[in-house]
Amino acid sequence: MATAIAARLRGLEVLVADGALPPIDKPCGEGLMPDGVQALRDLGITLPDGCAYPFRGIRFLSESLKAEARFPSGTAYGIRRTDLHRVMVEHARTVGVRMVWQSAVSGLQPEGAVVGGKIVRAGWVVGADGTSSRVRQWANLDVHRRKEMRFAFRRHYRVKPHTDFMELYWGRHCQIYVTPVGAEEVCVAVVSASSRLRLEEALMEFPELAGRLQGASHGSAERGAITVSRRLRHVFRDHTVLVGDASGGVDAITGEGLCLAFKQAAILADCLASGDLARYQSEHRRLAWRPDLMSRLMLLMARSAPLRQRAMLAFQSEPRLFAGLLAMHVGVGSLVDSASNGIALGWRILSPRSQEAL
Repeated sequence: MATAIAARLRGLEVLVADGALPPIDKPCGEGLMPDGVQALRDLGITLPDGCAYPFRGIRFLSESLKAEARFPSGTAYGIRRTDLHRVMVEHARTVGVRMVWQSAVSGLQPEGAVVGGKIVRAGWVVGADGTSSRVRQWANLDVHRRKEMRFAFRRHYRVKPHTDFMELYWGRHCQIYVTPVGAEEVCVAVVSASSRLRLEEALMEFPELAGRLQGASHGSAERGAITVSRRLRHVFRDHTVLVGDASGGVDAITGEGLCLAFKQAAILADCLASGDLARYQSEHRRLAWRPDLMSRLMLLMARSAPLRQRAMLAFQSEPRLFAGLLAMHVGVGSLVDSASNGIALGWRILSPRSQEAL
């Protein structure tokens, strides 16, 4: 939808084809970071009042340690995925995007794509069909530089948020993040390397969180998804190009998937309008470096309890380090700021005081 809107705003005729009916749901942490909110505004989309719930920062919790920071600028929002899709579909309709639902794309042809059994002629075909993209396979773009896969499960609980922070709980075998999505509802998602670990079992590792959720009714069924850290060699071939999770992605632990897709959509629309997909390839890589770096750092913390303990001790004793990491995460500050903060964090993790604290 983001790519369709961006392309239409640049004067292209756009047809969206999907085998489902809107609003389309997807297991997702449902947090929009401030840079993601701005990327939506750049598409002309403002979230309606009451549709989303604001939160002001990120909090990490690992055993008895806690680190938190407010966003350096802007406001983040938690929003149900179905509500976000509904808003985007309405905006797409307003700007003149044509949409055909319950019409699956079943193949590519030199002159376009096969939609509902018929060839639709198109100058460009955009594969925006997610992690397991069939368009990526049909276009022979499924060649990876790197691929790591984990599993996520999500459920909504009808309970008043106890904080206006998004919280990330670090455990031995998984991470759970909690996003306020309404005045009386939170989204809870678990991410781990196991396809068998479900929320109820995972929550046993976090008794304080489990206690807050105890007795709360469910606002949705538990749904699962694969989360993939993926870098492709190429994101286009001939007249077929990929965007969003189809074009690669970062682990869900970063919360950056939506923002990254929105930014890719804006650049892709420019490149489609000019016919320069080589530029999209380079811009795609540029956009990915920061989320990719954050994904690697956070996955290192997930895999190594000693490293996580040292990092959390550093964050707790010097809050500016966590604030700097969050600023980098949402794209605020210069490369010099990010580098100096990273060096300071590395020194704190490796210092003798951190070793002694363990």
